[in-house]
Amino acid sequence: MIYSGVRHNHERCVADALQRAEDICAARSVWLTDLRRLVLQLVWQGHAPIGAYKLLEGLRRGGRRADPPTVYRALDFLMEQGLVHRIESRNAFAGCARPGEVHQAQYLLCESCGDAIEIEIGGLARRIENQAAEIGFDVASQTIEAHGLCGQCRPEFEG
Repeated sequence: MIYSGVRHNHERCVADALQRAEDICAARSVWLTDLRRLVLQLVWQGHAPIGAYKLLEGLRRGGRRADPPTVYRALDFLMEQGLVHRIESRNAFAGCARPGEVHQAQYLLCESCGDAIEIEIGGLARRIENQAAEIGFDVASQTIEAHGLCGQCRPEFEG
């Protein structure tokens, strides 16, 4: 698989994401329970955002008894720890590429394969907050998503 123009070892990607999550949770003295870890692993199965009900199906296929509130509680924990982001337009979740770093992610969302590529344009979140403050608006959260085609799905792209 080639991802973002570079050959991508997805097994290594998932293993690294899970290890970073364990390290972050240990440093913060919070519990990355087996269920939370499994939900995070399911989120990282691919680079396309995944919805809560697909996660529920994955848990059940794996033999776990779970209901929607269980999945949402796990997702809330993972978002609080900065391990996943919610992709608003897809009502789905994607693994954070830079957990443990304070940042406001922006996403490039491929309309063909469904992948979500996390980027951060330095200062963009701050610029939005500053412009909003100038007109008396208090920004509570930001989710910036750009929709289009990734390099793998654009036939003319020679990444």
